[in-house]
Amino acid sequence: MKKVFNEKHKQILDFVAKHVQEKGYPPSVREICREVGFKSTSTVHSYLEKLRKDGLIQKDPSKPRALKVVNSNKTVSKDTKEVFSRKELVDVPIVGKVTAGQPILAVENIEDTFPLPVDYVQNSTVFMLRVQGDSMVDAGILDKDLVLVRQQNTADNGDIVVALIGDEATVKTFYKEKDHIRLQPENRYMDPIIVKDNVTILGKVIGVFRKL
Repeated sequence: MKKVFNEKHKQILDFVAKHVQEKGYPPSVREICREVGFKSTSTVHSYLEKLRKDGLIQKDPSKPRALKVVNSNKTVSKDTKEVFSRKELVDVPIVGKVTAGQPILAVENIEDTFPLPVDYVQNSTVFMLRVQGDSMVDAGILDKDLVLVRQQNTADNGDIVVALIGDEATVKTFYKEKDHIRLQPENRYMDPIIVKDNVTILGKVIGVFRKL
């Protein structure tokens, strides 16, 4: 059976696809109504139902705004394909120095930014720090690598963290033990750092970036 696919169908598909890609969720029926110039939401519902029957969108009736464009590379316009192919980027601050008593992301601490796909950030506050030395080589973190750090002030045993001891930031594996914290290098030739209360957890390392 031949599919009847007019300009309004195409507009709706493009709008839904762009909305999902740019905002992470589909538009409401009223938003679609405004976008394509319909006066009644019932008209939008009938168009969406036609698109669903033709296999161009999927709907979950048990959830609000549960619309998904099926095989968008074949059904949406060239402009919308470009939106899909272009990952949204965010500029992650590279921290050049860390000072006790000062917020890690204070403007004077930022030396540069590094663009990353928004998927890497996942609604967290993140920063990057350049590693100095080879204390974490056995964890695959080398001298001059950039580590991606999710800002947080707690850690679980085994987490690789950025910790502040005095005015010095260090990347180590965190272990909470009886009456102290052990910051363990991942290098068998180096000794752990044992601290009691003069340490601040700045964040957990969630990624490593290296220039080849």
